[in-house]
Amino acid sequence: MNKVLVTGAAGFLGSHLTEFFVNKGFNVKAFVRYNSKNNWGWLEDSPVKNEIEVVTGDIRDYDSVYNAVKSCNSVFHLAALIGIPYSYVSPKAYIETNITGTYNVLQAAKELNTEKVLVTSTSETYGTAQYVPIDENHPMVGQSPYSATKIAADQLSVSYYRSFNLPVKIVRPFNTYGPRQSARAIIPTVITQILSGKTELNLGNLTPTRDLTFVKDTCKGFFEIFKAEGLFGEITNIGMSDEISVGDLVYKIAELLNTEVKINSDNQRVRPQNSEVERLFCDNMKIKSKTDWQPDYNIEKGLTETIAWLKKHLNLYKPEIYNV
Repeated sequence: MNKVLVTGAAGFLGSHLTEFFVNKGFNVKAFVRYNSKNNWGWLEDSPVKNEIEVVTGDIRDYDSVYNAVKSCNSVFHLAALIGIPYSYVSPKAYIETNITGTYNVLQAAKELNTEKVLVTSTSETYGTAQYVPIDENHPMVGQSPYSATKIAADQLSVSYYRSFNLPVKIVRPFNTYGPRQSARAIIPTVITQILSGKTELNLGNLTPTRDLTFVKDTCKGFFEIFKAEGLFGEITNIGMSDEISVGDLVYKIAELLNTEVKINSDNQRVRPQNSEVERLFCDNMKIKSKTDWQPDYNIEKGLTETIAWLKKHLNLYKPEIYNV
């Protein structure tokens, strides 16, 4: 049996990872948050919908997590609150979901002798780069409540490896983008505003740099880290080892859409000054040396595929509304 559990499977990255493992021949159980409509998020229209076992629950609830982990060989833990702006509004929600939720997965896996647990981290845990490229030894700095909770979840995961020999690996993606991404993220924000006919875009800070990885390459990274014989109790970056400023990214998207744009600063989209992560630039030597991971998408190819998808699904987005 090669049965894997994906928590957060209804979300952006989780739905892609669920499909990736189904297509690799795995038996996949998808854990999605319970709701009264029994809606499975992005899995509702997935081509693998009838090939997966979907279980509903709440990552904050140990009993539902334990029952989901049961009968699975491995767990890919992606369930989290990820919106940085909303973490300023409700830090406690992030503590309960990101820290307690991770504890629930780790403890259930420990009790059930799960073979492998992959915990999803984020490049935001590094804070603004103190040196570049950022390798896995870079200090972690909690510049937002979101990143602080992810640091705590990562360290809790390491503690379970060191204390209980739980076979856990920490996957740290840099700025994943692609089809189905949240409307509040920079790439869908820009694309949907332009596709809806706007040439004056409302955006936040344009100077920070990011290392952008297309979602299919991120999924490949998860798979390669999963397959690797080592990397237990360790952090492994997934990124392109490239950076682009938000401003340059906006103009690149506009160029791909053959549109000239003007950018207006929108204060509600700007992070507090000491909370803004100014530079993220991945050192990906570890994943390249320890696994067979090689990305298939450069920024132009990834943006082109994302634009094509958003053109078909623009009705799912509300570009005129900013929601944290």
